[in-house]
Amino acid sequence: MKVEFTAAQIAALLGGKVEGDPEAKVWNVARIEDGAPGMLSFLSNPKYIHYLYDTKSTIVLVNADFEPTEKVTTTMIRVPNAYESFAQLLAIYQEYTNNKVGISDNAFISADAEYGENCYIGAFAFIGERVKIGKNVKIYPQCYIGDDVVIGDNTVVYAGAKLYAMTHIGKECIIHAGAVLGADGFGFVPQPDGTYKKIPQIGNVLVGNNVEIGANTTIDRSTMESTKIHDGVKLDNLIQIAHNVEVGENTAMAAQTGIAGSAHVGKNCVIAGQVGISGHLSIADRTIIGPQSGLTKGTKEPGTTIMGYPAYDYTKFMKDTARMRNINRLEEKVTELEKKLNELLSK
Repeated sequence: MKVEFTAAQIAALLGGKVEGDPEAKVWNVARIEDGAPGMLSFLSNPKYIHYLYDTKSTIVLVNADFEPTEKVTTTMIRVPNAYESFAQLLAIYQEYTNNKVGISDNAFISADAEYGENCYIGAFAFIGERVKIGKNVKIYPQCYIGDDVVIGDNTVVYAGAKLYAMTHIGKECIIHAGAVLGADGFGFVPQPDGTYKKIPQIGNVLVGNNVEIGANTTIDRSTMESTKIHDGVKLDNLIQIAHNVEVGENTAMAAQTGIAGSAHVGKNCVIAGQVGISGHLSIADRTIIGPQSGLTKGTKEPGTTIMGYPAYDYTKFMKDTARMRNINRLEEKVTELEKKLNELLSK
């Protein structure tokens, strides 16, 4: 379905001012350099200004203080911040196009499950016993919602996600396709005969408000009590969070990161891709961890930036890396000096 918006409508939504044709219509978005008729673009980076003068996009968002130096043929909408306004517009568009409501006849909902008004539950979704689902929640097809799960208002659970029993999800969350929350933690006791005895995992997963969990990310239930993901956390795709882990508010974590059991990650941390964090470590608030780092010990000072394996101060790591690039040349120099020294000693 093609949904069209005029420049006047967009300006009204964003509190902007139209320069050009207020009836100009768009139905999709594009980068300013790849513009085409019917597309909406934005300009915020000065490096891209030259594209504005020959872009084919019908409408371009620009900063309110922008002053063109050449003739602009496209319709401009002046807004306080073009980048933020573009993101706001995308959110509005997504909400509009994803505004599904209704319960599929092919969904299974237990008799004692509860759900609020304006919910969407897609085909072949399974809703277990004593589940409580808030208002405006969207559960896409083939989701599994286990017994005693709680899902807060305005949360979206995309197709194929699995929420094991007793998982609690807050308000305004997004759970992407294939995510698994509440599977057993990896707990086993070695036996004298070399086998392993499973430790029952009887806790759950608690997810706060305004959390986003990427596709195929897994968060294990705790052995006892709860694995906790606090408000505002953003998790990328393909992340593994083990049992009893706690992730503090507004921490962002990139793909393929793995956090071992009982680790504690502080607030407002930034963790790049493919980071490994050993079990039972504590990571201080506002820690930044570079990509492919491995942590064998925690951080105590808030605001620390670390990288490498084992991870240590980022500045020192970069200096050491630069030195390593010259290691062959250094070896050749040392060999040459040894040769000269031996020649002098032989005389």
